[in-house]
Amino acid sequence: METRMTAAAANRSTGNGEALAPSAEALVERARAMIPLLKSRARGCTAANDVPRETVAEMTEAGFFRILQPRRHGGYEMHPNVFFDVQKALAEGCMSTGWIYGVLGCHPYELALFDDRAQQDVWGDDPDMLVSSTYQPVGKVEKAEGGFYLSGRWGFSSGSSHCGWVLLGAINFDTDGGPPDMRTFLLPRSDYQVIEGTWDTFGLQGTGSFDILVERVFVPEYRTHRAADGFACKNPGQEANDGPLYRMPWAQLFTRSVSTAAFGGMRAAIQAAIEIMQSRISTNTGKASKADPNLHAAIARAIAETDEMELTHRATFDELIGYAERDEAIPMQRRALFAYQSASVVRRLADLADDMVKLLGGRAVYMSSPILQPWLDLHAARAHVANDPANRIGDVVGTMLGEAPAFTFV
Repeated sequence: METRMTAAAANRSTGNGEALAPSAEALVERARAMIPLLKSRARGCTAANDVPRETVAEMTEAGFFRILQPRRHGGYEMHPNVFFDVQKALAEGCMSTGWIYGVLGCHPYELALFDDRAQQDVWGDDPDMLVSSTYQPVGKVEKAEGGFYLSGRWGFSSGSSHCGWVLLGAINFDTDGGPPDMRTFLLPRSDYQVIEGTWDTFGLQGTGSFDILVERVFVPEYRTHRAADGFACKNPGQEANDGPLYRMPWAQLFTRSVSTAAFGGMRAAIQAAIEIMQSRISTNTGKASKADPNLHAAIARAIAETDEMELTHRATFDELIGYAERDEAIPMQRRALFAYQSASVVRRLADLADDMVKLLGGRAVYMSSPILQPWLDLHAARAHVANDPANRIGDVVGTMLGEAPAFTFV
């Protein structure tokens, strides 16, 4: 109850539209305090194929969704590492919860890059309004006076049942002879349908990543965001949101929003492996797992390599913020490397989890096993296109040779 009261007090406005921001330490402490509760709800979350509404309400009340939101719209405008520390803690309790927090919680950042009229549309009456997304470029775009007509059906919109707006990817081909124009389109809930029952997976079951259906609706130009602007770090919203936070490439933040939950899932897997190891004795060989040097090696390697990847992740955003604070362009070689490192995280962690699971015998195959859900979640997270390092290899080497990146989402 004390945490709830403190969070509510921290979220009150200063009177000029800005919120009284809690400290980074307080936010992370609130997230870590939720871990036991999230663990207790994890099975229900998985069974329902969606994160419980009370969990989303508690994360909102704690101020987590305001970390990357502009101060002028009631947010805290904090260093991205605060956001990711909160995400890792939540994912340690339930990776599905950490996943949707990462996705929904990073959208205030992209929204801050939109024309300010779009920001007012979303946050004008409710600074706690949540926005889901699916960036698959599958929509049909028809250019019209003052904007576009958009139609289509998109998959994988995590946390969509909890949101009043959605961000949808589509390509505008009507560019007067210019190259195709990849954009993100912002729509209110009245303009789309969330098709529940379309999310049936072996892992991350609780993310509620349902389909979105749009039947030819008008989207004004100001409620679109050009991928080219995000790549160039020259966005309409930067005129009003001129702090260094919003000078970074949007893609650098988004890619980590879908890889960082894996750190929390991996921490849960390591803890589960240790828990099983301490009491497991093989009924066939009589050997105790706690005396198995191969299992010890797998756990030690998982701990060490997880720490190494986390340190790299933290250093990446310290470097990115440093460039932004100096108002310097980020070298494309660094951007390409950072994107590759982010894309590699989930697969590396899943492989480390595999090494532990295969040494835990029959104890690990039961649905009641504490390692099963994080193991499945890690493997499900591998499927996201941003978590495929093969998409990034060419850019890492190409930019070293002075070539422009082929994959512009960097």
